[in-house]
Formats: sequence, structure tokens, C-alpha cells
Amino acid sequence: MRRRELFSSLASSFTNTKKEEQEQVIRLPYNEDKSLFLKECPSCNAPCVTLCEEDIIVLGEDKTPHIDFSKGGCTYCGECAKACEYGVLLEDSDEKIAAKVEIDIMKCLSWNNTMCFSCKDPCLDDAIEFLGMFRPSILEDKCTNCGFCLNVCPSEAIIVKGV
Repeated sequence: MRRRELFSSLASSFTNTKKEEQEQVIRLPYNEDKSLFLKECPSCNAPCVTLCEEDIIVLGEDKTPHIDFSKGGCTYCGECAKACEYGVLLEDSDEKIAAKVEIDIMKCLSWNNTMCFSCKDPCLDDAIEFLGMFRPSILEDKCTNCGFCLNVCPSEAIIVKGV
């Protein structure tokens, strides 16, 4: 492999990673039509961002709101939906955050025989189950995708994927 080919392949891998990150935008709950974010939100003054009690709603470069779980989790308080003037978020909607939370067993301390319950403690829905004292798993039927387990994991083994 020539040097130029090596650098081209490395550059393309960074580009692909950046594309994947852009596709992984986690949108707010209470939304039933994702296309409205791009259609309505750029012309809004984003009251959902300022009213979020957990401070997890941020504006992207495209001026649309998304959730940043590195700051905390969603309590589903509904303040973002109440503040939405354009009908993107609906107060009477029961839509949860469209995401899937998973545990990377290669990074997880418990899966690697180190006692750790960091993810279980903040889970208000009892959606994280341990087999004995090790091997946590997420119970999809109980998980609300709130994200409170994400930023407390010391090994960053919990990941969230947009769906």
C-alpha cells in the first residue's frame, strides 16, 4: 500500500465516523413526526432548550434541538412540549425518546468481573437487571430511554443509538 492510499483510507474512515455521528442525533420526546424538526425548528427561538430542567437539550448546527446525554437524563417533565409553539412537540403525546440503549459488554466493568452497579442505581424504571452480581442487561420493555445510566458509567459502556 502506498502512502497516499494509506492516508486516503484513514481520511475516509474519519469521514464515515463523522457521518455516523450526524445520523445519531437523538431527538426530543413528545414528537410524532421527525421531519418537523428540520421544517419548523430552525425558525424558532428554541424555548425548549432554555426550559429543560435537566439542561440536556442542545441546538445543533442545523438549529434543531437534540438531546445530549453527557449532561444527564430526561425526566419526561413535559416542559419542552409545553414550550413548543410550532407543533413539533405535542403535550398530549406519549412518545418516548426514539432510541435504543445498549451495554457494550467488552467495556462494561461488571461483564469483566469487576463489581459495579453505577448504571443500576440511577435507573428509576428498574430497567437494568443483573445476573447475580455481574452481567447487567437492559430490559427493553421497561427502559424509557431516559439516559440517566449513560453518563454515570465509569467505562462508557452504555451507548444510545437513535432509531
